[in-house]
Amino acid sequence: MQQWSPAELIRFSSSYWGVCALHAAVELDVFSPLYDGPMTITDLGARLHCSLRGIKALIPALCAMSLLQKEGETVTLTPFARDCLCRNAEGYLGHIINHHRQLMPGWARLGQAVREGVPTRGRMGFASEDERRHFLMGMYNMASVRADKALAAVNLSGRRCLLDLGGGPGAYAVRFCEANPGLQAVIFDLPTSRCIAEEVVRKSGLEARIIFMPGNFFEDPLPGGVDVVWMSHILHGTGDDEARQLIARVMALLPPGGQVLIQEFILDDTQDGPLFPALFGLNMLTGTPTGKAFSEEELKALLVDAGGENVRRILSGVEDGTGIIAAEKP
Repeated sequence: MQQWSPAELIRFSSSYWGVCALHAAVELDVFSPLYDGPMTITDLGARLHCSLRGIKALIPALCAMSLLQKEGETVTLTPFARDCLCRNAEGYLGHIINHHRQLMPGWARLGQAVREGVPTRGRMGFASEDERRHFLMGMYNMASVRADKALAAVNLSGRRCLLDLGGGPGAYAVRFCEANPGLQAVIFDLPTSRCIAEEVVRKSGLEARIIFMPGNFFEDPLPGGVDVVWMSHILHGTGDDEARQLIARVMALLPPGGQVLIQEFILDDTQDGPLFPALFGLNMLTGTPTGKAFSEEELKALLVDAGGENVRRILSGVEDGTGIIAAEKP
């Protein structure tokens, strides 16, 4: 349990300052011009079309956060920033950071959302092409960070075809197929995800084994011929009734022995932690009409109600509260 002091509480209350500094740096793309070598603060500001006063205020904060280093008036990248915050780096995380930045206006009106029980912002990924790309590639960033633990927990040996339901950029479909040479996959998501998903699949060289099928998983027919369904971080956008309907659709789709795998930020059954799933529930409050964070007990009950058997948690203890609940169709 967190032990608070007045000083710690005040420091925590201002912790968004550092977050906003990071968001601004990624929005302005401060790090990429330094990928090829050091620059002076003046030259960097000019390259970014930023005021000299502004860049001189931002650089010390980024240095204090160990993302930049400064010697005199010359600025260089730290190794981490080079690997994760430059656009041409393979491990670039700027998309998820930009997505988090785009969530800020809704969070700034959290009190209103709690009072009224309705969203204070629109659904992410639908407002503009720029926002959509940050959302989808942000989901790719998140999946890339989590995929190894999911692969270690999920046994797909003997499975023929995986449905990556609401799979967005298809990162999990790619990783599961890479790890299971006999597996094929279908990414099923809204048509707006198609371009990025097919780009991700093409880069993986798995076009012959992974296809994209456009559709709304509440309204349109789901693809047949699958024997395992992967539902990663989609239920939290729904309420209890919608989640129940969707899991029932998925269970009806599967053959006997087929498997459902639900990955979510999972609350404890006491619903007083872990911290990230609890905060994520507030994120759903600000951005969806009915979305929520589900507890392990709630997710298991949804699977049992849909006729699932051998319902169990197969991944626990991930830092952000991510877990996987599995079930089979009798």
